[in-house]
Amino acid sequence: MIRTPLRPLARVLRARESGENPDLIERENRRIRQEAVRDKARSRAETRLLAVALMFVCALVVLSARMGLLAATEPLELARGFNEDISSARADIVDRQGRLLATNLATHALYAETRRMVEPVEAAKALAQIFPDIDSERMAARFTDPNRRFIWIRTRLSPEQMQQVHEIGEPGLLFAPREMRLYPNGRMAAHVLGGASFGQQGVRAAEVIGVAGTELYFEDRLRDPAMIDAPLQLSLDLTVQAAVTEVLEGGMRMLNARGATAVLMDIHTGEVISLVSLPDFDPNNRPAPPTEGEPADSPLFNRAVQGYYEMGSVMKAFAVAQGLEEGTVTPETMIDTRGPLTWGRFRIRDFRNYGPQLSVTDVMVKSSNIGTARIMQPIGAERQQAFLQQFGFLEPMPLELSEASRARPLLPERWSDLSVLTISYGHGLSTSPLALAAGYATLVNGGRKVSPTLVKQNRAQLGPQIISERTSRQKRRMLHQVVQEGTASFARIQGYPVGGKTGSADKPNPRGGGYKKDAVLATFASVFPSHDPRFVLVVTLDEPVDTTGPEPRRTAGWTAVPVSAEITRRVAPLLGLRPISVNVANAALGMSQ
Repeated sequence: MIRTPLRPLARVLRARESGENPDLIERENRRIRQEAVRDKARSRAETRLLAVALMFVCALVVLSARMGLLAATEPLELARGFNEDISSARADIVDRQGRLLATNLATHALYAETRRMVEPVEAAKALAQIFPDIDSERMAARFTDPNRRFIWIRTRLSPEQMQQVHEIGEPGLLFAPREMRLYPNGRMAAHVLGGASFGQQGVRAAEVIGVAGTELYFEDRLRDPAMIDAPLQLSLDLTVQAAVTEVLEGGMRMLNARGATAVLMDIHTGEVISLVSLPDFDPNNRPAPPTEGEPADSPLFNRAVQGYYEMGSVMKAFAVAQGLEEGTVTPETMIDTRGPLTWGRFRIRDFRNYGPQLSVTDVMVKSSNIGTARIMQPIGAERQQAFLQQFGFLEPMPLELSEASRARPLLPERWSDLSVLTISYGHGLSTSPLALAAGYATLVNGGRKVSPTLVKQNRAQLGPQIISERTSRQKRRMLHQVVQEGTASFARIQGYPVGGKTGSADKPNPRGGGYKKDAVLATFASVFPSHDPRFVLVVTLDEPVDTTGPEPRRTAGWTAVPVSAEITRRVAPLLGLRPISVNVANAALGMSQ
């Protein structure tokens, strides 16, 4: 670095020659040098100040961005462990006419951020007045717990409850938007729909997931974003379902039954038009599963699908059908009905003495255990198993309900010759009312196997041929005669000819073995119109008793049949059936007037 001297010799000499003071030259150069040093220091200071200011501005921008991000983020306690994207969308469910069965409804949940609360104890007391099941002291303890910052209080609120919480005026009580599953018809079709609940939950949304019934079975379909706007259309008819439920509830109360179920099915398409199980529940407020007692006592238990029972004499229709199909008997074949029928130490008896012999038709009409057992004797166990297997009685009956696949029939450990006899009249083999309905549909629709379904169909099923059309016609005639002349006479309805078979099965004793005393499962499986069947109806009552007579009556003819008849009378016009006379039906069946 070259420094300029304060007293340059040349300038000093010139100043002396001109008579000037040389000291002024040094003074001027010192001033210039000091100003240059001052300007350089000022520039350095300004640069440093600018750098510091830029650093402060950058820090402020970062802090502001972070604060904005935190303000728009869910509370940490809620977000931990959950996905950020929670979809609550779910397709509607409608009946066969497009009437709404299940949909989503916008609502709100209630939560608390305790750090924002001003008066947590008073807020807890106010909430206890709005929600009676809240313990104010326990809630206050949660609000004042220093380790808790976020608390769910309610997963759903009514508009009235939301307004009442607003009026508390507590800033720490906040609302989260929700979509809840709503069943506008309440208990109607509860066992079919099943119910839904919340899965993953966030402040902005909550997942709606199925927990039972069709809601669970069709979970993927109902939550598929590509099909959200396309309702799931079931085969149920809401109007028919309401009529069946009303009649069945009345019959259950009148006959003091523990439970009841009814299945109404189209015999050609397999569509389940109505499925009722009682007692039932409201899927809007689904109860908790039972922890004790018999499963069938819970309102969640679906008797039509999960209930596998020894059905009694309604199973005779299949034994007789096998005899007809294999050619071992004809409707006119005379069967030895002298009793009791002895097999080892076992005795098979009839409900009353029907004489020394009956025709095969009369075995059905009068419901002879001995006659049915004798029809099955020459057929044997192997062929009986194969025949019932074709109808689906030896496996779970498939249906679009989550509970259907978990229920299984009870089969004999060893299918002995004695099992052949008892199974022929409905003991020793359990099945469900749904499977029974599908079996009767196959018997009378021309012999084509039918698989029940809860999804609306546009055409008839073309299942395998199980029995011939000839056997199917013979069975239609026999079932018609059971109503006209036999044990189901209370099923006669003016204008709507009905065919069917009764069954009164003693209930097994789950504790002591054997059978309960005075405990009957009464069933009536019917088809209508009997001359040209379109629908099958199975009605089952658990331990009914008719007390209108001098003595209690428990058999199906006095219990299940009248209930079934009233259901048929109510729903036949709803199903579009026109009334006809019994003479027309007799003529169509080839019977004498």
